[in-house]
Amino acid sequence: MAPIATSPTSSSAPLPPAAAKDKKAAARKRFEGVYAVVRDDLLEDFRKHNMPEEAIEYYQRSMDYNVPGGKLNRGMSVVDSVAILKGRELTESEYFQAAVLGWAVEWMQAYFLVSDDIMDASITRRGQPCWYRTEGVGFMAINDALILEGAIFQMIRKHFRKEPFYVDLIDLLHEVSYQTEMGQLVDLITAPEHSVDLSKFSLSRHSTIVIYKTAYYSFYLPVALSLLLCGFPAEKQNETDPDFYKIALDILVPLGEYFQIQDDYLDYSGTPEQIGKIGTDIVDNKCSWCINTALARANPAQRAILDANYGRKDPEAEARVKTVFVELGVDAVYAEYEAASYERINALIDAVPEVPCPNGDAVLRRAVFRTFLEKIYKRTK
Repeated sequence: MAPIATSPTSSSAPLPPAAAKDKKAAARKRFEGVYAVVRDDLLEDFRKHNMPEEAIEYYQRSMDYNVPGGKLNRGMSVVDSVAILKGRELTESEYFQAAVLGWAVEWMQAYFLVSDDIMDASITRRGQPCWYRTEGVGFMAINDALILEGAIFQMIRKHFRKEPFYVDLIDLLHEVSYQTEMGQLVDLITAPEHSVDLSKFSLSRHSTIVIYKTAYYSFYLPVALSLLLCGFPAEKQNETDPDFYKIALDILVPLGEYFQIQDDYLDYSGTPEQIGKIGTDIVDNKCSWCINTALARANPAQRAILDANYGRKDPEAEARVKTVFVELGVDAVYAEYEAASYERINALIDAVPEVPCPNGDAVLRRAVFRTFLEKIYKRTK
């Protein structure tokens, strides 16, 4: 593999759209190449345990179906963050290590999604049937999800066991997985699809779900993994040192919350042509930012309409809910929220001390965080 071509601290003009698209496609292709290496390592481990060929073939089918098919933003952001922190092109070995950690995040995402689809009785995922609905799978998918989780620690063990930060890697992955599962629990007890009770909803409950179910693993985890790989110590070595991980957490959790609120708003306001899907949060009884914002502002008559129509598989009921959203000015509230969030997160980024890592050749750069923010600010899909 050639070194990654990047100039993280460059102030050069942005690439033309076509060139930027080509560069993104090339970066994805290279990242996908590491998937094959990691997958084959895991299959070889199965063989060393004398698993029958039928089990090995099934395991490969499960990984190929569930792991590499998404946008890969979480995983690729590990590579991008490492390059920014180091401020230079990555060597072949540095790229590979960063990509393995990126794939660890994608394996985590896969294990969450396989489990989540069973719990939600979902039909499709990424434009194809959910894994548990494919031929010969069914509820074996529960065990498949557990194996996908176990694979994370197998790949970390193979590629990082001799690294001084190995224990910190394991600890971080376990902690973020546990946080995400806590968020899933709160989501499930708050908004079961076939039992609508809006009295359980609130903006505070929504914030808890979003932070634990999305922000930790989608935003904080990729950067925390990058910090560990670049040598930033997991704990402060003396009282005068910055707490690198708390700095990252304090920026990336609000950023992840902003991203999910944005996603909730687009589900309500975006057209299928714009967002690439039909919004279903209203009919699926999702504890979204939009319904919680409406509940906080509704008068008794509007609340009665929401209670009677939210979470119903009925286009007319959905339309009545949307009418109340319009009456309550949800669009204007979102615009105000987005502007305030962008200003607040930018202020947090501006306050980041750009100090070198005491254990490596990297620098805690504001660009790591600003890259995340600029990718999602005012996105339309």
